[in-house]
Amino acid sequence: MTPPPSEPSRQPRPLIERIGLAFVAVVFGVLFGFVAIASWTGGEVFLAAMGAIGCLMTLWVGGLTLLRG
Repeated sequence: MTPPPSEPSRQPRPLIERIGLAFVAVVFGVLFGFVAIASWTGGEVFLAAMGAIGCLMTLWVGGLTLLRG
């Protein structure tokens, strides 16, 4: 019988990696924001709401990645 695998060490990500991931989140957040604005001006209220929610959630996760590691 084989022993259970040991858990990997849970060390925080390096700062440069967290900054890079947060930058990617900002880029996607801006794109979601653009979709929300363009949809709102085009009269697509539901798509605008979904774009705004996507923007907020992406920026939130990007901030958590940067702050918590």
